[in-house]
Amino acid sequence: MGSISVACYKPRAGCEEALLELVRNHLPPLRSEGLVTERPSIVMRTADGTIVEVFEWVSQEAIAGRSPQPNGHRAVAAF
Repeated sequence: MGSISVACYKPRAGCEEALLELVRNHLPPLRSEGLVTERPSIVMRTADGTIVEVFEWVSQEAIAGRSPQPNGHRAVAAF
């Protein structure tokens, strides 16, 4: 059973677009390695500029980083 995650990212001054681009592109590698589901993510921006992302991991093991896929760890480490 999957697990829904809600992540909030507060960009540093001048890094808003770079962070938004990272959020837009980090799920495909995780998805290709079976760490997140095919459910579309939801990305929003709050009035203070915080980026909120909602997506689904495939399992608690994927969240805990126990997956053997190396690219999954790189995608998460980018944040």
